[in-house]
Amino acid sequence: MDANSRQLRIVVVNTVIYDGQEDDDTLRHQSARSAALRIGLLQAGYNIVASLPADLYLPDRIAQLQPDMIIIDAESDARDVLEHIVIATRDERRPIVLFTEDDKTSSMEAAMEAGVSAYIVAGLQSERVKPVLDVALARFRQEQKLLAELDDTRHKLAERKLIDRAKGLLMARQNLTEEQAYQKLRTLAMNKNLKLADIAQRILDVEDLLG
Repeated sequence: MDANSRQLRIVVVNTVIYDGQEDDDTLRHQSARSAALRIGLLQAGYNIVASLPADLYLPDRIAQLQPDMIIIDAESDARDVLEHIVIATRDERRPIVLFTEDDKTSSMEAAMEAGVSAYIVAGLQSERVKPVLDVALARFRQEQKLLAELDDTRHKLAERKLIDRAKGLLMARQNLTEEQAYQKLRTLAMNKNLKLADIAQRILDVEDLLG
């Protein structure tokens, strides 16, 4: 057991609803799936903070528990529970692993679009749980890193556009060259202890007010 796995707080979501119509074989199969998952998690040293039903209260419960990872145990189509989990993780994304017997391509595509990090068909054996979760966690972290880099790039591009607009305004209003306008922006930013983009935004805001 590594320190990283011991620190992870796991919520297990079970989509199977017992309605009294199941035969003994079905119940045994479902029980074996749940047991294999729990054994695999415990052997790997994960902290199972809750096992939750896939109902309307799921988003609130996940928000309260703040788990590090969500595992969905689904016999078949899990689109309904995915909708609840998408709501629950909309503001704070978490790795999601789905164990299922549903091998339809459409179901897998819907799950991945909903944010599932790993879609595992007929693979719920206790010895496979840890490697599957390790891969899902690594993939999730890589995706988050790429998203953060993309957001940073977009932010820098937006700032550059602000600065260019402010430079153009100074050039037109004060008959400055591009370099002179840029140096004036830098001086203003330093004097007011602001970022270049912030001083550019202020200049543009004043222009909008004055018309």
